[in-house]
Amino acid sequence: MCFSIEHFLEAFFIRSDTNVAVLSALPIYPEGSPLSPQIMFETRRIVDGLCRDERILLHGQVLPNVGTLGSILSAMQDTARRYPIRAWKTFTHFPDFFDGSGGWWLDDHEAGVPAVGEPFLRHSVELGIDTICVHKGFGGGSRFASPEDVGPAASKHRDVNLVVYHSGYESGTFEGPYTSTSTSAGVGVNRLVASLEHAGIGPNENVYSELGSTWWNVMRSPTQAAHVLGKLLKHVGQDNVVWGTDCLFYGSPQPQIQAFRAFQISEELQERHGYPRLTERIKAKILGLNAARLYGIEPLLPRCEFTRRELARIREELRDGDRLLGPTTLAASADVREHHAKELSSLS
Repeated sequence: MCFSIEHFLEAFFIRSDTNVAVLSALPIYPEGSPLSPQIMFETRRIVDGLCRDERILLHGQVLPNVGTLGSILSAMQDTARRYPIRAWKTFTHFPDFFDGSGGWWLDDHEAGVPAVGEPFLRHSVELGIDTICVHKGFGGGSRFASPEDVGPAASKHRDVNLVVYHSGYESGTFEGPYTSTSTSAGVGVNRLVASLEHAGIGPNENVYSELGSTWWNVMRSPTQAAHVLGKLLKHVGQDNVVWGTDCLFYGSPQPQIQAFRAFQISEELQERHGYPRLTERIKAKILGLNAARLYGIEPLLPRCEFTRRELARIREELRDGDRLLGPTTLAASADVREHHAKELSSLS
């Protein structure tokens, strides 16, 4: 799918039942990012103009191991001051999954690895941002994408909400039931469950699991989908599983929404593994109520509907409002200088 504001808004707000969306960062260097803070903020301003209320929430990207720690912490402060950031998005496996050059851990538990997790979490709280969204899973072979550090970090920082993007799911693995055996605990989503269990983090505490790309992968396999949802609801909590689609990559999220609304965990798996039944209430929590509570926003908003013409009008109005007065090209500047020179000549 094309990375453009128009495509994004049409896919989410016109072609799906989505009312509110979170714009998050990508695991790439900030320079030239298609989801830079400036682009995310512009998208938010456009939606504000179309819908007249808050429909776009923003994450700020933080890569604590890229550059000096002091400069990173200073950049966090500048980003939080300039933009209405609701949470930080970070990647412990960056840039390791690109070039094998290493990553970092939220709890700084490994010697020889940059100890940036603790300073990052502390500084975030100091800035008044207590929600950290961290990519775990889909590691591309990097061990730093493991969620093994989530439980210890959450236990030490009870004043921080850790949102585990992708819930530790790893493509190429089969999701079955969770057991505490080392073989089972080291696979996919089970890694997150094991980390929370060992750290004493129970359901509905300060760890949240997010379903972006995870649901898109498992919804084709009902058994795996049942185990993933069942494990997360049982161990992370019915109030702490949050919806995500990653639909900048896949197109409109409506097929994922419809598949989720229709899905059920079988009675057999409920009885055998203690999974809850997917009631309408639980589905409503996952599809938006849990995230609304997490971000402190109103969950029951009517759909924001608009036409392409209205979208183009708002974009043009914003461009006009941001446009500097005076000449904007070298040729125009030369014309202005010539005009002023003639006026001065006539006055002398």
